[in-house]
Amino acid sequence: MSVQEYRQHRRDCKRKQSERKSKISALPSSYLYPLYPHERTILGKPIQDLVQDVHAQITDPIDILRAYGKVCLKAHEKTNCVTEILFPEAEEWAKWEVDLKGPLAGIPVSLKDSIQVKGFDVSVGFSCNTGKPAAEDGPMVRLLKDAGAVPFVKTNLPTTLLSFESTNGVWGRTLNPHNAKYSPGGSTGGESALLAFGGSRIGIGSDVAGSVRVPAHFSGCYSLRCSTGRWPKIGMNTSMPGQEAIPSVFSPMARTMNDLSYFTKSLIGMQPWKYDYTVHPLEWREHIAEEYRIKEKLRIGVMRTDGVVDPAPACARALDSVAEALVQEGHDVFDVTPPSPYEALYLASQLLLSDGGATFMNFFRFGEWNDPGAAQMVYYMRLPRAIKYLYYLWVKYVRRDSIWAGLLRHWYPKSAHEYWQLAYKREAYKAKFFDWWSDVAKMDAMITPPNATPAVPHNGMHDAVSSCGYTFLFNLLDYTAGVIPVTHVDPVKDQLPASFNFQKLNGVAKGAYKHYDAEKMAGLPVGVQVVGRRLEEEKVLAIMERVEDSLDRHGGGRYELLEVE
Repeated sequence: MSVQEYRQHRRDCKRKQSERKSKISALPSSYLYPLYPHERTILGKPIQDLVQDVHAQITDPIDILRAYGKVCLKAHEKTNCVTEILFPEAEEWAKWEVDLKGPLAGIPVSLKDSIQVKGFDVSVGFSCNTGKPAAEDGPMVRLLKDAGAVPFVKTNLPTTLLSFESTNGVWGRTLNPHNAKYSPGGSTGGESALLAFGGSRIGIGSDVAGSVRVPAHFSGCYSLRCSTGRWPKIGMNTSMPGQEAIPSVFSPMARTMNDLSYFTKSLIGMQPWKYDYTVHPLEWREHIAEEYRIKEKLRIGVMRTDGVVDPAPACARALDSVAEALVQEGHDVFDVTPPSPYEALYLASQLLLSDGGATFMNFFRFGEWNDPGAAQMVYYMRLPRAIKYLYYLWVKYVRRDSIWAGLLRHWYPKSAHEYWQLAYKREAYKAKFFDWWSDVAKMDAMITPPNATPAVPHNGMHDAVSSCGYTFLFNLLDYTAGVIPVTHVDPVKDQLPASFNFQKLNGVAKGAYKHYDAEKMAGLPVGVQVVGRRLEEEKVLAIMERVEDSLDRHGGGRYELLEVE
């Protein structure tokens, strides 16, 4: 049985990769020619300008689709970022299904592989999900088409959706467009690689522990983690159906800040609650966005460390440059120390894997390989309790590492009673954080690193799997948080100091810093995270715009995007 299952797994993987290759080779020649001058003009325009051109019938949506399709194919050739090619179908949708009077008229949109599109698999990287094309579009795709957008490609992810890498047996490994030896991020890594390369301007991903924010940081693009209830979530596939302790949220990613803001506003303006019962009937509040675009003095807190893994020099430098630029703009910028982010990491990780990983492991066929980070989590989860307890004692009292020991101590599947107790503690922590923000920090927003380090090398999540506190914290809180790229790793400026002592780090920090090397990482993107509170998408986007403007005037200029090839 196991041998037969493995053979079926290999056949399904080979079939899907052959389908992808055949579909690319069968594309019309218009997708294979070099870019024409008018296509480069299209690629250089913000999406609202393209929408106006489509409304005025100056530009044909098919021309926009083919221009981005060409660059998408180049991006895929370099990074292996694409799963399903939708180009021929997208041309038909643009002619017959898409509302070209909508606020996103003619704009190609790339989608994480987990989003349901009629006629295509929603594999999520598991071979058992292949050969089962969706009968209908999910609410997100219907909403996009009604807004005038044209879904044109699906992008890669890790099987479990619990990794900052994007690799699986069905589609293979996605590479960082800046350096092929490094991850583009995960779990929405195919999107970030495609956007950073320039093969799309707008993408949609999901985020349960940082899965749209870390890819933006690793690859050099923009993203916004929306609060639950602001965006649709029905009509998607996942590796953990039924997991709601730390809800996954679908959220936007973009190549530029302008496009991220316009796209988010446009989609919420389409009243997504009419498509998906999980969405709150909350209109776009332009008055809030405008308030924070013009507010003379913002109060910005700076969380320089999560107390578990101090940010590496490159990430600390990016945060410093944003803080200093905001000071130069006249804003009130000050350091903050929130209620224990370590407590949040503990609670979030215990809640997310409260089933012991049984749900996502159920999708694996015999011989199908797991993400190295997720595999590590399952390995510790399945250790016999007696052995785990002895290891815990050794880590805490011999190695004197209370951080790593604390995460390991209760790392086992939870009973319903234990789960309820964790959920109670989660709500108590959220209340404590809310009070701290309101009564102590009294800030408009907070800035933090999106991750302790820049991109990890391939298979680096084997060691760095627990180093996710800078993003996971805000999933637990359900706060709105966005990432903007700020700079690139400098091989000189971002060296570890001579005083750095790896042996004194806790176990989580050791896993993160094991792969930090400023010379090898030279040129990789580095971002900064901007955080608001729950359902504050308008405010966070406005402040992200202010941050980028401040970098323009006082921070040496905004981030330089990769040039479209």
